[in-house]
Amino acid sequence: MEQNSQFQPSDYKNSSPVRWCPGCGDHAVLNSLHKAMATVGIPPYKTAVISGIGCSSRLPYYMGTYGFHTIHGRAAAIATGFKLANPEMSVWQISGDGDGLAIGGNHFIHAVRRNIDINIILLNNKIYGLTKGQYSPTSDRGFVSKSSPYGTTEDPFIPAELVFGARGNFFARAIDVELEVSREVLIAAARHKGTSVCEILQNCMIYNNGIHNFITDKATRADRTIHLVDGEKMIFGSEKQYGIVQDGFGLKAKKIGEECSIDEVLVHDAHTPSNFLHQQLAMMDGHELPLAIGVIRDVEAPVYNEELDLQVEKVKASHGFDSLRSMILAGETWEVK
Repeated sequence: MEQNSQFQPSDYKNSSPVRWCPGCGDHAVLNSLHKAMATVGIPPYKTAVISGIGCSSRLPYYMGTYGFHTIHGRAAAIATGFKLANPEMSVWQISGDGDGLAIGGNHFIHAVRRNIDINIILLNNKIYGLTKGQYSPTSDRGFVSKSSPYGTTEDPFIPAELVFGARGNFFARAIDVELEVSREVLIAAARHKGTSVCEILQNCMIYNNGIHNFITDKATRADRTIHLVDGEKMIFGSEKQYGIVQDGFGLKAKKIGEECSIDEVLVHDAHTPSNFLHQQLAMMDGHELPLAIGVIRDVEAPVYNEELDLQVEKVKASHGFDSLRSMILAGETWEVK
């Protein structure tokens, strides 16, 4: 992906030393975000990065943009308020799976439902890292941790399922070891009008090392993931030998030339308003069907902050208001002496 702006990745960095554990997937995400911002070309002074609490939420400290390190689970609420007050700003929310989907879960789904023009990066390592290794809302059933020494007895959230359940219009996924795919989805998120959610599967070296190895292992990654690109055939495999085809109401992976023809392989359309196929693609998990990475859904829809601004202007015009004071004084008034 070519650089097409006057900015360089270094313009979005600051001089603070990056203090994540060596080998943490957050380093790769930070690198991809710097590059994506430079490609999009929105100036650093028109960019704000807002986070909650957790390892991933330290990211604003390493940005040469405006930054706001807020409180646990409230990043989406504060990002919403910031965007409404500063509509000209590009707003990014950084959350972990714990921060974003546990205490912040309600804010997350309503930001998606409202379609506020913010970009949410959800870093999913299936663990609470900063608080030292408790299970999170995305930890698998039976997962052994400090807070579940005999294994969890509950099923996890699937972030994609939450986004689609909240009627989301943009969902993308990447893995921390695929820097170009991460950059690709972050660029697409920045260019999307409305709430964008980018789930990035990220490794925690200390408390959950290797949790995504089934997907990220280099020897098998090509057979267990599929990079979806709008307008291109859904083909995957170490030799591009498999394709995704329609199988009744479901999807199936078949070997091209033996089990299906190339013409039967589906073409990815990220922009169709219907979300049924998008949801099916997003729910593939790398077992019977490969895990989908890339931009899965990117659909235009009314944007909350823009619709709210239009409503305010319409009401002001119809009632003759030119300020908050004129609105307050428009009704009956009296003077207390």
